[in-house]
Amino acid sequence: MTTPTKVLLLNSSILGDNGQSRGLAEHFKAQAERRGGVTITERDLVAEPLPHLDGVELGSWMVAEAERDAGQRELAKRSETLLAELFAHDVIVLATPLYNLGIPTQLKAWFDRVLRAGRTFRYTENGPQGLVEGKRAVVLAARGGQYAGTELDSQTPHMTHMLGLMGIQDVEFVYAEGLAMGDEARESALGEARQAIEALVDRL
Repeated sequence: MTTPTKVLLLNSSILGDNGQSRGLAEHFKAQAERRGGVTITERDLVAEPLPHLDGVELGSWMVAEAERDAGQRELAKRSETLLAELFAHDVIVLATPLYNLGIPTQLKAWFDRVLRAGRTFRYTENGPQGLVEGKRAVVLAARGGQYAGTELDSQTPHMTHMLGLMGIQDVEFVYAEGLAMGDEARESALGEARQAIEALVDRL
């Protein structure tokens, strides 16, 4: 029996069901269900938000597990839970809008807890080395304007570098752009993105 592909799906749109990136995520789920052989774990970073990382929580990671007090154990548990979830899946799907040329703060809070020296990457004389092996990432990117391939698209390299820092080099972007540029542009972009998602799911 073939082992199912395990997908971790992260949603980060603050618009709930009205978010276009969430709509792309739902299409991904529907196509994965149609294909079969895929199990999906969802994490809604807006419905269950992570607080911004602060020095106290960061400090809890620096204390040996056996020496943590109750408060430190609770704080460290946030990162440990997310790391275990990351390592348990084969494909990481990040459904994200573009907010002010970047990623939502909710998604940044997730990255802040999984990008950890000694856990997902390490420093070497030749630069950082990723420790997360054998995983793929898919970014479902919904945008009001046209940014891909322009100097204003700081989101694509940022996410590519953060994933790459962990060792996830196989990263595929599906863009739905121009969603705020009229009905015709929106429907065309969403249609193309859905087709790209369908082709992508067939390759899982």
